[in-house]
Amino acid sequence: MAPETTPQADTKKTPGRLPELVISPADVSRLIRELEAINTTLMQQTLRNGGETKALKASQLLSQTAELNGLNLMQKVDRDRLTQFLHAIKEKSPVMHMSFSADPSAAFLGRLMTWLRREIHPSVLLTVGLQPTIGAGCILRTTNKYFDFSLRQDFAKKRMMLLGQLIPETKKAQS
Repeated sequence: MAPETTPQADTKKTPGRLPELVISPADVSRLIRELEAINTTLMQQTLRNGGETKALKASQLLSQTAELNGLNLMQKVDRDRLTQFLHAIKEKSPVMHMSFSADPSAAFLGRLMTWLRREIHPSVLLTVGLQPTIGAGCILRTTNKYFDFSLRQDFAKKRMMLLGQLIPETKKAQS
């Protein structure tokens, strides 16, 4: 009796990494919509041209995501894997909200995301908000925690010390 053969396991691994420029849940949604548009366009080209497809131009973010995970966007299997991965990221990844007094630069957000994904969670997403009243620093919220790292909060904690330092100085100046 011949030995049983098992079907070849799929040698390509599922995607698992996000580029540092994929920051928010909105970025993930944008990538999903772009993948769906590419799927639709390639399917239409196949039907119109009898199986021939032309290469499509993907956004830099989508190309970077595919390249980082070793996927070819011209292959339907790879596009499906990437779509499933992005849907899983959107549904299950932890989301943090960070408020700043001014818009942070893209370079800063890239470095922040690199650190967060290395130290907190590999697929963490971040929404950025603006609160001009915080002065300097930031306010960080998760689903169950709140951290105020603002200068306003620091001044509020040290208010009595500041007043103690200012009041003797004003009395000496008046004498």
